[in-house]
Amino acid sequence: MGHPELRRIAEPVPEHEFGSARIASLVEDLWDTMEARGGIGLAATQIGEASRVVVFGMESSARYPDAPEIPRTVLLNPVIEPLGDEREEAWEGCLSVPGMRGLVPRHLRIRYRGATPEGAGVDREVAGFHARVVQHECDHLDGILYPMRMTDMSRFGFEEELADVLGLGDCPPD
Repeated sequence: MGHPELRRIAEPVPEHEFGSARIASLVEDLWDTMEARGGIGLAATQIGEASRVVVFGMESSARYPDAPEIPRTVLLNPVIEPLGDEREEAWEGCLSVPGMRGLVPRHLRIRYRGATPEGAGVDREVAGFHARVVQHECDHLDGILYPMRMTDMSRFGFEEELADVLGLGDCPPD
């Protein structure tokens, strides 16, 4: 947290780069980095690439043991549209803010659109944890980290200190 790359606003991927070796390599690097760190999502800005690209998805997660499955997804140039005003607070962590968690309000239901690496359209309506993950990752593309969304900093702390509140017992490493 605090690194200038994480505050950078990512540039849209030009359509002529869809299907390119650069995008394929970036996506592979994102998946490899995310999986090596035990994450469930990652934005290009988190690995020093200022392109509007995110990856997310998981079958299960030690970091979020009660979370439902999210299909593995790559989004280029994502756009999020809230579906209603209802928000929900839930605990979030981030590979760019290791060892910390915070209670973050997010839209409960969203529609997200974007493109696959090959340029095919993606258009989904999702709710709950899936919606939270997409919002979190897309925030990175605008230089926003989850603590910046928090409304009560007394609900921000080290995972070890919050383990009982989070229901994690022995917290897994970031």
